Amino acid sequence: MDDVKLIDGILRRDRRALARFYQAYAPRLSRLIGRKISDPHDAEEVLQDTLFAFLEGLRDFSGRSSLTTYIYAITNHKITDYYRRRKIRHTVFSRTGGLEQLISPVVSPEDEMEARLLADRIRVALSRILPRHRRLLESKYVEELPVAQIAKRLSLTLKSAESALFRARKSFVKAFVSI
Repeated sequence: MDDVKLIDGILRRDRRALARFYQAYAPRLSRLIGRKISDPHDAEEVLQDTLFAFLEGLRDFSGRSSLTTYIYAITNHKITDYYRRRKIRHTVFSRTGGLEQLISPVVSPEDEMEARLLADRIRVALSRILPRHRRLLESKYVEELPVAQIAKRLSLTLKSAESALFRARKSFVKAFVSI
């Protein structure tokens, strides 16, 4: 099936066309992403983000490139977004304080400024929440511990840890929005 028919089928919500697209592209995209992102869970998340972005942007596809080029461009953008988010998260929660050294030279000056402002806002918000909430958020988002490990570390049940993380996130959002 050629690109035009495949796209037309997907836009008409033809499940067979969508399945053909997925069977044709998902394995190739998965291999590409897997070569650039070593963590299989993160790679799968980037794949899902890519496929979702493709479906969201399909109506804008003009056909000036092949479908393969289009989907690979989306994939590369999603991989870049993944590393940018990861770098910003590391920068924001870094205890070293060396923000300038941690921000990638690939990031534009505007992105660097935005990351610094965001880092400052996040630090202020973290300083305004309870210490136990701050520790929970750092365990989850800085140390990237699974909830089960956080629960074990704090001698909580899994459900209690999930509830505590929910409250910590809610507290953080409230503090962040108030800045």
